[in-house]
Amino acid sequence: MTIIKKQAGPRMSQIVIHGETVYLSGQVGEIDTDITTQTQSVLAKIEALLAEAGSSKEHLLSATIWLKTMDDFAAMNSVWDEWVKDIVPPARACGESRLAHDSLLVEITITAAIA
Repeated sequence: MTIIKKQAGPRMSQIVIHGETVYLSGQVGEIDTDITTQTQSVLAKIEALLAEAGSSKEHLLSATIWLKTMDDFAAMNSVWDEWVKDIVPPARACGESRLAHDSLLVEITITAAIA
């Protein structure tokens, strides 16, 4: 079976397609902004990457969300809930984790089906 990798760099690919499944690398938002802005930015990136892969948020299978602090859980969820309000949401996990840069507040990885 063919594996397609898109937006590949020396460290990782932003999109990996295997069969009818799309895997996105962890997406982060704009540094030095609040949790709401970062979450909106991440979800916009995810939508663009899914479109490039031939999928969409309607075909999400799972999401893993890492927050710098669980103090941001409610604010992140308000953005997330708005984003998924018109679809059946995917399986999801959310936890607290130290992220790659001190200014990052959220990182999200996605697995989706091809549309």
